[in-house]
Amino acid sequence: MKRVHEEITDLLSDEDDRFSCPKEIRKKAMDFLARREYGQRELIRKLADKGYMHGLVESEIERLTQDGLQNDTRFAEAFVQSRIGQGKGPVRIRVDLGQKGIPDGVIEFAIEESGADWFEQAKAQRLKKFGSGQPADFKSKAKQMRFLQYRGFEQEHIQAALGD
Repeated sequence: MKRVHEEITDLLSDEDDRFSCPKEIRKKAMDFLARREYGQRELIRKLADKGYMHGLVESEIERLTQDGLQNDTRFAEAFVQSRIGQGKGPVRIRVDLGQKGIPDGVIEFAIEESGADWFEQAKAQRLKKFGSGQPADFKSKAKQMRFLQYRGFEQEHIQAALGD
């Protein structure tokens, strides 16, 4: 009969093996990908934060990418559509995707492929927040401009939304 501390040691060593097993890493990564798309860097960071060995995580995620199960372009396209639905502009979307480790070329491709009319998006966001009336004074105009800028619209989109 084993002592309690020996049983605990056995359990901990099995747990450590799980974190260094490529099959377990792949399985966990696929579990995450089954819920939603992830960018490659974001998925690596998420698995490493869970305690999986970083080097093995990188190689397994690379294999998933080669197998077509993880794709930065697919992730970026889904992300862009999601943010458009939230009323965000292209500047904000670029920053958010950049923070998730998506390459600039992939970001630009996803934004272009979205087919979004940023002028209409900016106008719709302004109407939703402030109504159809034009700003009465400089202070209210500046407030609306800041709002649209925070949402991630470019200056030309903001000017068009305000009717300038």
